Amino acid sequence: MDRFKIDEKLLKSVMADLSGKGCCLSFEEVTRVVDLISQEVIYRYVDQLISQVETILEINPHLAEREILEIVAKNVVEYLGAEAASIRIYDPGREEMLSFGSYPPQRDDREKAIPFEDTIAGEVVKTHQSYFVSNILKEEKYKNREKVQKQGIHSMLAIPISIPRFSLKDVDTEGSLQIYYQEMDKTFTPLEAKIAEMLSRRVSFVIARKRIMDLQKLNVTKDKIVEQVFLKLGKRESIKMREVFNLVIPELVDIMRIQRCSLFSVSEDREYVVLEAGYPEIQHGIGEKFSVMNEPYIDAVVNQTGPFGEFENEKIFPSYILIHNPQESHLLPSDLKRFLEIQQIHSVLYIPLKVNDVVNYFLAFDAQAHHRRFTEEELEIFIFFGKELMKGLRLEKMDDILHDFKNPAIAVAGFAKRIQKIFDRGEFLSKKESVAQALDIILKEASRIQELALTLHGEGREEVVDLTEKLKNRSLINQETMKELKRESIHLVEGGLESALMIRCYPLHIERVLDNLFNNATNAIPREGGMLCIRSYRREGWAVAEITNTGQISEEDKQRYLHGEGRGRGLHITSRLVKLMGGKTEAESGEGQTTFRVMFHLIDKGNA
Repeated sequence: MDRFKIDEKLLKSVMADLSGKGCCLSFEEVTRVVDLISQEVIYRYVDQLISQVETILEINPHLAEREILEIVAKNVVEYLGAEAASIRIYDPGREEMLSFGSYPPQRDDREKAIPFEDTIAGEVVKTHQSYFVSNILKEEKYKNREKVQKQGIHSMLAIPISIPRFSLKDVDTEGSLQIYYQEMDKTFTPLEAKIAEMLSRRVSFVIARKRIMDLQKLNVTKDKIVEQVFLKLGKRESIKMREVFNLVIPELVDIMRIQRCSLFSVSEDREYVVLEAGYPEIQHGIGEKFSVMNEPYIDAVVNQTGPFGEFENEKIFPSYILIHNPQESHLLPSDLKRFLEIQQIHSVLYIPLKVNDVVNYFLAFDAQAHHRRFTEEELEIFIFFGKELMKGLRLEKMDDILHDFKNPAIAVAGFAKRIQKIFDRGEFLSKKESVAQALDIILKEASRIQELALTLHGEGREEVVDLTEKLKNRSLINQETMKELKRESIHLVEGGLESALMIRCYPLHIERVLDNLFNNATNAIPREGGMLCIRSYRREGWAVAEITNTGQISEEDKQRYLHGEGRGRGLHITSRLVKLMGGKTEAESGEGQTTFRVMFHLIDKGNA
């Protein structure tokens, strides 16, 4: 143990110092005293110091960083026999030193922020050196001298806190741990300062461990989200957003006790948003439209108008809006406030999802828990979740489009074959009218296939159309499809078809709805044959298209179909598009047949 051997010069220096104070000891006696101190006193002191360090290192890394720093302050105060401690962290954006807690907590009545320049905390951050104040009343850099004097505090030691950044998106955390003492004109020993600095530096280990665990949790959660979003694709199943929500939302419960979650898309003209998916789905009107300008919270999320910052009832930033007092927030309309009150929702979080710096989607989370803030890591998970949902939504739309390619593709092939047969038989001149009709249908259906593909990039423009004409045209296409599928045993019946049932809609949407209803009705008819009947009429301000087929379904299946929950995609697509167009779906089944009915708001020709 030679490295701990006391230097002879040091022993003689101690001996001379004692002699000058009237304590005359021999060299052997001084050596003996120093040996006893080394073996007994220093051992116990080091043992206590190691125990204190271990106490800091064992701080629960799952706590918030503020709580961790407060525990460190408590340990330092108790170990050094101080009166109190406070923590200030440097905010480079605001160039201020922010209060980050204290010990004892009840003494944290100080200013939330003090200037960086010409303050003790700022000086500590600048120099990365401890700052000794033996008498606070004489220290010009300490601004609230009278206040601490009333608390019986007269001296202080400020030591630097430095936590290196843990990732490229982080910044170094710099601050000051200020330790307060009752003594006036206190003399700070180098040992006292070094111990305080050493204890404060241990916090970087705890924070680093916390950030490693947070990062691990972040990545695990991300992996689970990706896994669940694409789970169905791996099973070669079509993706449906409602199923994705049911799989993924439980993974976010640890972050925010979520009662509801919604995904909205923004229309091309940015005048309204559409509810694309929700959890739980029973509480959401999937396909419902909301005006951007008439709903302040939607306007704030979509148009990013600001002002930004932390306010009494909400926090508004470009990356998120957190409403932590819904009943008093100016962003929420009265009807939504009433709903949130009934549901006992105390926090609402909106996450805008941008494409090329433009908000095209946003997520809404409702929670009964009182959330006043979220960490950057938690917000990153929400944003990541939203971006994966955007991918899933795009895949869902692709699946829907591929599904709806079938009818126009079959029609094009069928009419092309018909023309080919006419040419092969040399009947072109005698059947010019039939050829012209077939070519017209081929042209229209080919254009429709093109429009279907383009819906990935937008919905097009709304137009006024005659629902009856659309029903008749799609019935004609369905007849050709039945011929191609060799379903000659199906008897087509054209019931009452009322003319001029004018509705406003996206023409492609109404065609897709009717095609899917025809396709499902045709498939439901037994192989031995049956009847397929169409009707259209007015009912109390609604334009109604009705398709009836042979074959009966159960009441349970009827309810599932009305909610778009059938096994195939057709009724799922129909349900979503009908809601998007502000319509309704009805179903009846009995006496060996089933009727599906879609209804849309009638408009007067004069208002078309």
